Amino acid sequence: MDQDYEGVSPLGGGDMIKSGVANTMILCCECGVPIQSNPANMCVTCLRNHVDITENIPKQAVLHFCRNCERYLQPPNEWIQASLESRELLAVCLKKLKGLKEVKLVDAGFIWTEQHSKRIKVKLTVHGQITGGTVLQQVFVVEFTVQNQMCNDCHRTEAKDFWRCLVQVRQRAENKKTFYYLEQLILKHKAHENTLGIKPEHGGLDFFYANENHARRMVDFLQTMVPGKVTTSKRLISHDIHSNNYNYKYNWSYEIAPVSKDSAVCLSKKLRHQLGNLSPVCLVNRVSSSIHLIDPLTAQIAELTSQVYFRAPFEAICNPKQLVEYVVMDIDVIMEKDRKTYPGQGQISFKHALCDIWVVRSSELGINDNPIHTRSHLGHLLKVGDSVMGYNTGEANINDPEFEKLSPEQVPDVILVRKHYDRQTRLSQRLWKIKHLAAEATDERSKHDYHEFLDDLEDHEDLRGQINIYRDSNKTAPIDLQPGGSDVPQINLEEMMEDMTLECADDEMGEEEGSEETEPQL
Repeated sequence: MDQDYEGVSPLGGGDMIKSGVANTMILCCECGVPIQSNPANMCVTCLRNHVDITENIPKQAVLHFCRNCERYLQPPNEWIQASLESRELLAVCLKKLKGLKEVKLVDAGFIWTEQHSKRIKVKLTVHGQITGGTVLQQVFVVEFTVQNQMCNDCHRTEAKDFWRCLVQVRQRAENKKTFYYLEQLILKHKAHENTLGIKPEHGGLDFFYANENHARRMVDFLQTMVPGKVTTSKRLISHDIHSNNYNYKYNWSYEIAPVSKDSAVCLSKKLRHQLGNLSPVCLVNRVSSSIHLIDPLTAQIAELTSQVYFRAPFEAICNPKQLVEYVVMDIDVIMEKDRKTYPGQGQISFKHALCDIWVVRSSELGINDNPIHTRSHLGHLLKVGDSVMGYNTGEANINDPEFEKLSPEQVPDVILVRKHYDRQTRLSQRLWKIKHLAAEATDERSKHDYHEFLDDLEDHEDLRGQINIYRDSNKTAPIDLQPGGSDVPQINLEEMMEDMTLECADDEMGEEEGSEETEPQL
């Protein structure tokens, strides 16, 4: 390995010799060349032949690099993220050199090498004291060879059954809109970063972890985002009787409440009184950290926490797949001053308008001249001629013990849920997309629930404000679509994020590097 010496002697050379001796001319004890006096009594050339302050520093070393996670091994057993020619990588290289403690490091820097050569060169400048108190400065280069070695975390990822903790997320419900919402929350907050793997299962997802703290952190995140209950268990894998060490596999099961947005539920009499005397049959307006209910007959709203729900759980009596399309024949909006109030009544929603409405099934339009009268909370959205989706509770087959206790006067014939828009128009105007933790479902039932979830994102601004929405570069706006010309809810371009993808072909990269070598830019 070539080494450079720098000095202050007027007679040449490359060593820098510092001494307190007077600047008198003497002859070198080896070759007889006149030099300034120094404790070694040698010229620079003779010092170069007799003394090497870097002899205990290795000139070649090995760096271990994990290709899966792109991290370097920092002795003794820590893997760190470091880019090429960064301060972090320079620190890793210097820690590989054992003999640096015997000299004083003055300067260190990288020498350019080709990116795919698996070689990293570091130029070092050191000071070392030799015989007689002379301080010698020396510059040399250390070459590091990058060797591939899989880190422990990637070993756990590659091994099929090598995990210590498992978090199972399940929702036993016919509609999966709440589960899709939770998936987007996990992606937005990056709660899945420390997982070894994510496996889709029937009714949910499995998250595998190597660290118990990471699994507990995931469970805490789930509890703060959606209502559910946790069940824990552990299984003994091995036991060392000499050191009294136990090896367990831990399992957390998180069961999400089996209700989703737009589901119809029947409340018990005790629970209705606790929530401000709601009607027996209510709609789920939103599911977040708690369950938000709305009374379609009075526009009264209530919030149900996870603890209160699982103290007396209930299931949906009607799910969105049972919705029937109706056409509005007449509507009469009830003014706020005309609403009847009573003592103990809960909070009223001012985002909704109560109305008396007459509807006919879209399949019976022009055949049935007797419209059905009901009361709805959608007076702010509906007008004559609009299509609206609702539950036909008068003809539905409902098996629920609380629902069977109700008298016919307490159950409306039709419960209107949401305004209906043309499906093809919505798909043509949908210029955005969302990401997923696992592969998209292929069955028709899951696709229907997924499209309903996308419709909810377009209808409710507060719902889509909690997740990341990306612009779909593969879609373009229709030419015949005019801004504001359609009443179909849309997501503005300002609410979308750009989906950044970095792609570069190997041949293009090689051409760019070759052009840089032949035509360097100064």
